[in-house]
Amino acid sequence: MRCPYCGGSDTQVKDSRPSEDGAAIRRRRVCPDCAGRFTTFERVQLRELTVLKRSGKRVPFERDKLQRSIDVALRKRAVEPERIERLVSGITRQLESAGEAEVTSEAIGELVMDGLKGLDDVAYVRFASVYKNFREARDFEALLGTLGEAAPLPEAPEPEPDAPARRRAARP
Repeated sequence: MRCPYCGGSDTQVKDSRPSEDGAAIRRRRVCPDCAGRFTTFERVQLRELTVLKRSGKRVPFERDKLQRSIDVALRKRAVEPERIERLVSGITRQLESAGEAEVTSEAIGELVMDGLKGLDDVAYVRFASVYKNFREARDFEALLGTLGEAAPLPEAPEPEPDAPARRRAARP
Protein backbone atom coordinates (compact mmCIF):
# COMPACT_ATOMS: atom_id res chain seq x y z
CA MET A 1 0.00 0.00 0.00
CA ARG A 2 1.42 3.34 -1.05
CA CYS A 3 1.72 6.10 1.60
CA PRO A 4 -0.71 8.97 0.88
CA TYR A 5 1.74 11.49 2.38
CA CYS A 6 5.12 10.74 0.82
CA GLY A 7 4.27 8.10 -1.80
CA GLY A 8 6.48 5.46 -0.16
CA SER A 9 5.58 1.95 -1.24
CA ASP A 10 6.63 0.04 1.88
CA THR A 11 4.01 0.74 4.55
CA GLN A 12 3.54 -1.47 7.59
CA VAL A 13 0.27 -2.71 9.12
CA LYS A 14 0.17 -1.83 12.83
CA ASP A 15 -3.35 -3.00 13.65
CA SER A 16 -6.05 -5.04 11.88
CA ARG A 17 -9.61 -5.60 13.03
CA PRO A 18 -12.96 -6.46 11.47
CA SER A 19 -15.42 -3.65 10.84
CA GLU A 20 -18.83 -3.12 9.23
CA ASP A 21 -20.28 -6.27 10.79
CA GLY A 22 -17.39 -8.37 9.50
CA ALA A 23 -17.85 -7.26 5.89
CA ALA A 24 -14.53 -5.40 5.85
CA ILE A 25 -11.16 -5.32 7.59
CA ARG A 26 -9.88 -2.02 8.98
CA ARG A 27 -6.09 -1.69 8.93
CA ARG A 28 -4.02 1.02 10.64
CA ARG A 29 -0.81 1.56 8.71
CA VAL A 30 2.38 3.52 9.25
CA CYS A 31 4.97 4.63 6.72
CA PRO A 32 8.59 3.97 7.84
CA ASP A 33 9.86 6.78 5.57
CA CYS A 34 7.76 9.72 6.84
CA ALA A 35 6.11 8.17 9.96
CA GLY A 36 2.69 9.08 8.55
CA ARG A 37 -0.25 7.03 9.86
CA PHE A 38 -3.39 6.23 7.89
CA THR A 39 -6.28 3.76 7.77
CA THR A 40 -7.28 1.44 4.94
CA PHE A 41 -10.31 -0.80 4.51
CA GLU A 42 -10.27 -4.15 2.76
CA ARG A 43 -13.59 -5.42 1.34
CA VAL A 44 -14.61 -8.38 -0.76
CA GLN A 45 -15.26 -7.44 -4.36
CA LEU A 46 -17.19 -10.05 -6.30
CA ARG A 47 -16.60 -8.52 -9.72
CA GLU A 48 -15.51 -5.37 -11.47
CA LEU A 49 -18.57 -3.28 -12.25
CA THR A 50 -18.93 -0.71 -14.99
CA VAL A 51 -21.57 2.01 -14.78
CA LEU A 52 -23.35 3.02 -17.97
CA LYS A 53 -24.23 6.71 -17.61
CA ARG A 54 -27.21 8.43 -19.24
CA SER A 55 -24.79 10.11 -21.65
CA GLY A 56 -23.62 6.68 -22.85
CA LYS A 57 -20.25 7.02 -21.14
CA ARG A 58 -18.91 4.01 -19.25
CA VAL A 59 -17.05 4.51 -15.96
CA PRO A 60 -15.85 2.10 -13.26
CA PHE A 61 -18.20 1.70 -10.28
CA GLU A 62 -16.91 3.55 -7.21
CA ARG A 63 -18.28 2.51 -3.83
CA ASP A 64 -16.96 5.75 -2.33
CA LYS A 65 -18.97 7.82 -4.81
CA LEU A 66 -22.11 5.91 -3.82
CA GLN A 67 -21.28 6.56 -0.14
CA ARG A 68 -20.76 10.29 -0.77
CA SER A 69 -24.07 10.71 -2.60
CA ILE A 70 -25.95 8.97 0.21
CA ASP A 71 -24.08 11.05 2.80
CA VAL A 72 -25.11 14.25 1.00
CA ALA A 73 -28.77 13.21 1.07
CA LEU A 74 -28.48 12.33 4.77
CA ARG A 75 -26.57 15.48 5.79
CA LYS A 76 -27.81 16.79 9.16
CA ARG A 77 -30.23 13.88 9.56
CA ALA A 78 -30.25 11.73 12.70
CA VAL A 79 -29.36 8.39 11.11
CA GLU A 80 -26.82 6.07 12.72
CA PRO A 81 -23.62 5.56 10.69
CA GLU A 82 -24.04 1.77 10.96
CA ARG A 83 -27.38 1.95 9.15
CA ILE A 84 -25.82 4.08 6.41
CA GLU A 85 -22.95 1.62 6.03
CA ARG A 86 -25.38 -1.30 5.83
CA LEU A 87 -27.31 0.54 3.09
CA VAL A 88 -24.16 1.20 1.04
CA SER A 89 -22.89 -2.37 1.52
CA GLY A 90 -26.29 -3.81 0.64
CA ILE A 91 -26.56 -1.81 -2.58
CA THR A 92 -23.00 -2.75 -3.55
CA ARG A 93 -23.67 -6.46 -2.88
CA GLN A 94 -26.91 -6.33 -4.90
CA LEU A 95 -25.08 -4.82 -7.85
CA GLU A 96 -22.17 -7.26 -7.67
CA SER A 97 -24.35 -10.34 -7.25
CA ALA A 98 -26.78 -9.38 -10.04
CA GLY A 99 -24.65 -11.26 -12.56
CA GLU A 100 -24.07 -8.31 -14.89
CA ALA A 101 -20.68 -6.65 -15.30
CA GLU A 102 -22.38 -3.47 -16.52
CA VAL A 103 -25.07 -1.63 -14.57
CA THR A 104 -26.96 1.53 -15.53
CA SER A 105 -26.80 4.66 -13.41
CA GLU A 106 -30.63 4.55 -13.36
CA ALA A 107 -30.56 1.12 -11.69
CA ILE A 108 -28.16 2.43 -9.04
CA GLY A 109 -30.33 5.51 -8.50
CA GLU A 110 -33.45 3.39 -8.02
CA LEU A 111 -31.67 1.16 -5.48
CA VAL A 112 -30.52 4.24 -3.57
CA MET A 113 -34.02 5.74 -3.63
CA ASP A 114 -35.54 2.48 -2.36
CA GLY A 115 -32.97 2.29 0.43
CA LEU A 116 -33.39 5.92 1.46
CA LYS A 117 -37.17 5.62 1.44
CA GLY A 118 -36.91 2.99 4.16
CA LEU A 119 -34.19 4.89 6.03
CA ASP A 120 -35.25 8.56 6.06
CA ASP A 121 -38.06 10.31 4.16
CA VAL A 122 -36.29 13.69 4.03
CA ALA A 123 -33.13 12.14 2.58
CA TYR A 124 -35.30 10.26 0.09
CA VAL A 125 -36.88 13.52 -1.12
CA ARG A 126 -33.49 15.26 -1.27
CA PHE A 127 -31.94 12.49 -3.35
CA ALA A 128 -34.98 12.17 -5.60
CA SER A 129 -35.03 15.90 -6.32
CA VAL A 130 -31.51 15.72 -7.71
CA TYR A 131 -31.75 12.27 -9.28
CA LYS A 132 -35.04 13.00 -11.06
CA ASN A 133 -33.96 16.58 -11.87
CA PHE A 134 -36.94 18.36 -10.31
CA ARG A 135 -37.72 21.71 -11.91
CA GLU A 136 -40.95 22.84 -10.24
CA ALA A 137 -42.79 22.58 -6.93
CA ARG A 138 -45.27 20.22 -8.63
CA ASP A 139 -42.48 17.65 -8.95
CA PHE A 140 -42.06 17.68 -5.17
CA GLU A 141 -45.84 17.48 -4.64
CA ALA A 142 -46.05 14.37 -6.81
CA LEU A 143 -43.20 12.68 -4.94
CA LEU A 144 -44.62 13.61 -1.55
CA GLY A 145 -47.95 12.17 -2.67
CA THR A 146 -46.28 8.78 -3.13
CA LEU A 147 -44.81 9.03 0.36
CA GLY A 148 -48.25 9.78 1.78
CA GLU A 149 -49.66 6.63 0.18
CA ALA A 150 -46.99 4.44 1.72
CA ALA A 151 -47.22 5.82 5.25
CA PRO A 152 -50.05 8.21 6.11
CA LEU A 153 -49.07 11.23 8.12
CA PRO A 154 -50.43 11.32 11.65
CA GLU A 155 -53.51 13.47 11.93
CA ALA A 156 -53.47 16.50 14.18
CA PRO A 157 -55.86 16.18 17.10
CA GLU A 158 -59.01 18.20 16.70
CA PRO A 159 -59.37 21.07 19.18
CA GLU A 160 -61.93 20.59 21.86
CA PRO A 161 -65.03 22.71 21.19
CA ASP A 162 -65.06 24.47 24.54
CA ALA A 163 -61.28 25.04 24.82
CA PRO A 164 -61.55 28.87 24.32
CA ALA A 165 -64.17 29.08 27.07
CA ARG A 166 -61.91 27.19 29.49
CA ARG A 167 -58.99 29.51 28.65
CA ARG A 168 -61.15 32.57 29.33
CA ALA A 169 -62.34 31.11 32.63
CA ALA A 170 -58.77 30.37 33.72
CA ARG A 171 -57.71 34.02 33.32
CA PRO A 172 -57.64 36.10 36.55
